[in-house]
Amino acid sequence: MPTISGGTAHGARRARSGAAAALVALAMLATTACGAGEPAAPPTVTASPDVAVPKTAAPAPVLPKPEPRPKPVVWPLTGKRTGTPKVPARPAVAVKIENSTAARPQRGLQRADIVWEQVVEGGITRYVAVYHSSLPSTVGPVRSVRPMDPAIVAPMHGILAYSGGQPPFIRAVGKAGVQSVTMDSGDPGFRRSGDRPAPHNVYGSVRTFAKQANKGRAMPPPAQFSYAAKLGQGSAATNDRRGHVVDVRLSPLQRTVWRWKAKTKTYARYDGSTPSVSSGHQLRARNVLVLSVAMKNTRYRDPSGAPVPKTRLSGRGSGVLLTGGTALHVTWKKKGTRARLVLTAPNGKPATLDPGNLWIELVPRGSGSWRVS
Repeated sequence: MPTISGGTAHGARRARSGAAAALVALAMLATTACGAGEPAAPPTVTASPDVAVPKTAAPAPVLPKPEPRPKPVVWPLTGKRTGTPKVPARPAVAVKIENSTAARPQRGLQRADIVWEQVVEGGITRYVAVYHSSLPSTVGPVRSVRPMDPAIVAPMHGILAYSGGQPPFIRAVGKAGVQSVTMDSGDPGFRRSGDRPAPHNVYGSVRTFAKQANKGRAMPPPAQFSYAAKLGQGSAATNDRRGHVVDVRLSPLQRTVWRWKAKTKTYARYDGSTPSVSSGHQLRARNVLVLSVAMKNTRYRDPSGAPVPKTRLSGRGSGVLLTGGTALHVTWKKKGTRARLVLTAPNGKPATLDPGNLWIELVPRGSGSWRVS
């Protein structure tokens, strides 16, 4: 039997120990290889109790911009709201109305947007009553045109209705770009009344006059004055000068007085001490404008032989505006026949009126006067 030496046994043990070590090494390599593709664990951050950890603020919400409120639609000749989506497409209609004692009481004057009072031959006065927001069926008595009328009505690009007139005065109306509607031409809308003698008995329908507008003229007129948004915000209304009464002497034959009525917030009109009445109503105005104007006689005469005067409504001058029981000195200027009349307050800014109707007194410079109290 062969004998196994001690050296051989020791070598066998070393071989077994090496094999075991190799197996352990392979196992460790396998473990390392399996963990190589995994992400490393994030480091642990410990906040100090005295240091605040910043937080990310949430973004502010984006709000839609509010829609701007549309401006209210107003009548261009009064500044009052129409109550409609747009201003009706119709022209301003000016009507020449008499103011002699034989013509009183008038009809339809209380519904005019703007009324101009002017001195004519003999010292009596006549009106140019302008209608747009209201079109009454009866106004009058209607009388003839005068040389100062084109400068009053031309800035509105509308219609002037009158009974007739001297040819040069009628031509001046057309030259100023104004459409004439006249009884003498047979235009519709005029009639004579049996309650008065001629020529104080001619009446007209403003609605019928407006329907005769030429092509391109059936549109709202441009605003003639600036208006505040609300009552009590006009330039005169915010002034502290008392303006309860304005006593206007237009001529030796005509004294026009306006008196403040707090209850209605309007001025009531008087011919001297007698209430001025139209269609059963005393005439009232939200705004009263008194202007100093130059006046001279023309070479023309009326049927009685009296010279026909002309108010020079161009250039510049002074005046007073009454609104809300207060008065404001103003200056006025008008560049030409077709330009509108511009009012300026003492501070150099445009003078604004309260929304509502307006009466304008054209006082002859030198011969006329007014007093405010």
